[in-house]
Amino acid sequence: MAPIQIDRIAFLTPGNFAPERPAEGLEQALDLIAHGEALGYDGAWVRQRHLEPGIGAAAPFLAAASQRTRRIELGSAVIQLGYENPFRLAEDLSLVDVLAHGRLNVGVSVGSPPFGALLGPRLFDGDPSTIDFSHARALRLADNLRGEPIGGEDAFASNAAGQYRARLQPFAPGLVDRLWYGGGSNRSVEWAGRNGFNLLIGNLNSGENGDDFHQVQRAHLDLYRRHWQQPRPPRIALGRVIVPLDGADAATRAHYLQFAAGRHARTLAPQGERRTLFAPDLVGSSEQIVERLLADPVLPEVRELRLELPYEFTYPQYRQIISDFVRRIAPALGWKPGAAPAA
Repeated sequence: MAPIQIDRIAFLTPGNFAPERPAEGLEQALDLIAHGEALGYDGAWVRQRHLEPGIGAAAPFLAAASQRTRRIELGSAVIQLGYENPFRLAEDLSLVDVLAHGRLNVGVSVGSPPFGALLGPRLFDGDPSTIDFSHARALRLADNLRGEPIGGEDAFASNAAGQYRARLQPFAPGLVDRLWYGGGSNRSVEWAGRNGFNLLIGNLNSGENGDDFHQVQRAHLDLYRRHWQQPRPPRIALGRVIVPLDGADAATRAHYLQFAAGRHARTLAPQGERRTLFAPDLVGSSEQIVERLLADPVLPEVRELRLELPYEFTYPQYRQIISDFVRRIAPALGWKPGAAPAA
């Protein structure tokens, strides 16, 4: 097995809040990102979740996070483009990236929005069967982020101060190269490679190539790299659920172990018609987790590792987990604070 060298570490937080106290939970999520920056993390990502007590709109949340931090990269994992207008989303994301001084990363996925039938006319202006929810939607977002002039040479936007060449404003140079796609199948990783999207892979994928999670994920990486066509190198970020016990009290340790036990059965065989494969959660002492990570056959294939925080934990638990990880686990994987290459 090739040696493991992780240059960048990040964490992904679900941004939970109590429905009756959303401001408290969102404030804690912002504090967690600031705490992660102080610990030396290279990136902080948030889940965008609809109709749940979580971050329903990544862009304004990350705009707030950009004003609490100075160095750490900020990311969305992932924005479901079926809910979005590609041009309006591009305006929001460009504004956030300018406020963040080029630190934004945008993870996206495509497909019909899961709650589309429930939302109906609250979301759609017409018949949803006529809307293109394919990968073309992601390409439209990328085209908008390039900031090229819109329309002919005589196309202008004007106001009382004068005329301006019609283009996305503000333009965020380089943001289009910080688009990521959530890949977990042959089709998705091949498309991401062909179209120059960086790749997010995590703890679940499609079992179309076999029953072994790690072998299937390795095959996805090989497929992605074979189809990469851009002059710049791709970025690939691997996500794993990692919960160290070291800094937790006895009751919290028992809670963590119960959480892992309740999810273990799903890792034993492909699940459902789509044969979804799940990676085992890494819950244990730091020494035990390091041993399992060093045996992970996918880890030598990447330079970026993303700590995926479970949905149902509390803010103090999240702080303990990311603190233990950066101090006790990340150095064993070759990571050093401040050693990450420029994005």
